[in-house]
Amino acid sequence: MGIYLSSPKTDKASEDGENGRLRYGLSSMQGWRATMEDAHAAYPDLDGSTSFFGVYDGHGGKAVAKFCAKYLHQQLLKHEAYLAGDIGTSAQKSFLRMDEMMRGQRGWRELAILGDKIDKVSGVIEGLIWSPKAGDVNNGEDKDHFNDWPSEEGPHSDFDGPNSGSTACVAIIRDNRLIVANAGDSRCVISRKGQAYNLSKDHKPDLENEKDRILKAGGFIQVGRVNGTLNLARAIGDVEFKQNKHLPVEKQIVTANPDITSVELCDDDEFLILACDGIWDCMSSQQLVDFVGEQIKRESKLSTVCERVFDRCVAPTAGGEGCDNMTMILIQFKRPVSADASVADQSLSSEQSSKVDKVSEWSSEIDKVSEHLSENDKTSEQSSKIDKTPEQSSKIDKTSGVTE
Repeated sequence: MGIYLSSPKTDKASEDGENGRLRYGLSSMQGWRATMEDAHAAYPDLDGSTSFFGVYDGHGGKAVAKFCAKYLHQQLLKHEAYLAGDIGTSAQKSFLRMDEMMRGQRGWRELAILGDKIDKVSGVIEGLIWSPKAGDVNNGEDKDHFNDWPSEEGPHSDFDGPNSGSTACVAIIRDNRLIVANAGDSRCVISRKGQAYNLSKDHKPDLENEKDRILKAGGFIQVGRVNGTLNLARAIGDVEFKQNKHLPVEKQIVTANPDITSVELCDDDEFLILACDGIWDCMSSQQLVDFVGEQIKRESKLSTVCERVFDRCVAPTAGGEGCDNMTMILIQFKRPVSADASVADQSLSSEQSSKVDKVSEWSSEIDKVSEHLSENDKTSEQSSKIDKTPEQSSKIDKTSGVTE
């Protein structure tokens, strides 16, 4: 079987939901591809004040993407940083934790199940018979993980992790704070008064800081691909590119270490889009924001809007753009009701004017973020932070891989 079907699979798996803060719709479609390797996660009530959404675009198989969709948000909740309110650090640790969890007998077994390589009912395959490894009781030494992933004995105990992999682009919303974590070329875009702002950067090997890391770790770039094969500079999985024992995880040829972007939401923020490159290969960020903005004026079901995006993007013939798997999550923010809304002719108070000024500052600052994320000629240090004044720092901040 080749990578493309004779005709596209255009049936769509869709879902809608909401809570008091937002509503969302999502959809996925296999399209022309011979297999569906995307996965997603949507938890509008991850806890009492937090929503979680993630898009995972697999390559070399679907197992790693499905593993992330199953476990990444769970790991987010378990870190001390999350409990302390540091969602960015917790997200970064959760990305890196995926690579750790996919090792050994248990990692192999879980990936085999998710990749449909063993019978999910009978489990008849070498390596499924297992037992917890002796001495694996945690006793509380590793407070981050709470012994949530005990090792197992079996024929695959020395499994170093999968050579397949996945992107991961997640959006975490707590109160009026949005945190985006990204590794790979899936993308998160916010619409503010109809203007598209990229909140993630596509991690391609030819970006200057990515290229610098790849070369220093002993890799090379050929025809825009890492070691001539992988067209991503960051991904979860892909263990063959993470073998340098003398380097930390964030300095490997390919790393799962995410960029973290944090912004304060305001009343002019309309909706958020998470999508895999099957969409972004066909439409720019602004084109998609324009299309969605028009659609939601006449379509209340957000998953239907996602489906219409797919119908617009899917290619008429196999080959080229519009032939990839497609996954998209659309999140629409619910606006709070203003106590002064009934006074139509009331002029702005000095306090309200100040808020407008701050929104203008926020708009300027997020412009800088988008410009920063799109620039290729940056050093690693430059891409790890955004200069900001003390007044602006409460509105938006960005780090590239939060460190402990």
